[in-house]
Amino acid sequence: MAERYIGTVARGVRAPIIREGDDIASIVVESVLKAAEGEGIALRDRDVVAVTEAVVARSQGNYATVDQIAADIRAKFPGGEFGVVFPILSRNRFAVCLRAIARGGKKIHLMLSYPSDEVGNPLFDPALTDDAGIDPWKDVLTEQAFREKFGSPKHPFTGVDYIAYYRELIESQGCEVEILLANDCRRILECTKHVLTCDIHTRFQSKKRLRSAGAETVYGLDDILTAPVEGSGFNADYGLLGSNKATEERVKLFPRDCEAVVASIAAELYEKTGKHVEVMVYGDGAFKDPVGKIWELADPVVSPAFTPGLNGQPNEIKLKYLADNDFKHLSGEELRSAISARIREKGADLVGNMASQGTTPRRLTDLIGSLCDLTSGSGDKGTPIVWIQGYFDNYTN
Repeated sequence: MAERYIGTVARGVRAPIIREGDDIASIVVESVLKAAEGEGIALRDRDVVAVTEAVVARSQGNYATVDQIAADIRAKFPGGEFGVVFPILSRNRFAVCLRAIARGGKKIHLMLSYPSDEVGNPLFDPALTDDAGIDPWKDVLTEQAFREKFGSPKHPFTGVDYIAYYRELIESQGCEVEILLANDCRRILECTKHVLTCDIHTRFQSKKRLRSAGAETVYGLDDILTAPVEGSGFNADYGLLGSNKATEERVKLFPRDCEAVVASIAAELYEKTGKHVEVMVYGDGAFKDPVGKIWELADPVVSPAFTPGLNGQPNEIKLKYLADNDFKHLSGEELRSAISARIREKGADLVGNMASQGTTPRRLTDLIGSLCDLTSGSGDKGTPIVWIQGYFDNYTN
């Protein structure tokens, strides 16, 4: 076999616009095979084909209206007064949900984390807390106190004053609102014993803390629309988490039953090509912008479903460690041969081995999902499918 000089390659694959009721598995397979034929590229065993959660959910028709969400909120908070804790600052991810929550309530005590939300969206420059003599881990601010200390700062990318924006959203639904800022979810219990906690990755800890501190009613966004309400879509595992704005009165929910989707795509690709291709559904990548400080992962998970070959994490040796330590006396072909031999001989589990230090200790699906998210983008690229080759290659291939 001729030597290959290219390692991992990620290709965004164009697909038709997906509509409700479309056979997403067949569309993915057809799109990948057309791309392979058009570019003169053959599928190989252990290629990865990934499809974004957005088109899977769209094909499933997994949507809910503001009224349907509001009905579930009324059922869970029949008194109408409750706390809404730690929502992220997002017009796309949370604004429509907040409209629905307000429509289902009478009075909301909205508690925002500060100086930024869970995924890094800032209310204001964090450095200003020191200048103002504020300790975000201890101090609770009313809306008035916040304004006196920090004025009316706007999000650096969206230009939105989220405190004012969320207040207007809630009041537009005929719902009263009181806003406070704190970073201990238990402080909401000074206002109400009924709480909807809206954090994503810390939600289990928040629910536990609230219950232990005496909350009478505790739900998370993952408890809203876990079953159909008045004909709505739903997600039994994540509820409203992972939802996105579809229109001002409708959200697209995180897709459900994704295991069947990835299994069907893998089986159909094998039937048509004879290749064992790994398949996954992906959402947000798990990476953080070092300048804007925003952590991309607003979905509850990077990948809600994937084929078994994508389970686990990388088991890799750091080449520069070998070159600078074990084989520092070698060069040229002799160095290449020695490193190749060491890779072939590596154990099945390198945890704790110095030769693996500096490699990425993350799950394969999080790494590959991040690669896919960066490849497909979230705008007008029109490539909701990503085809990756060479990901499981190493220096010996």
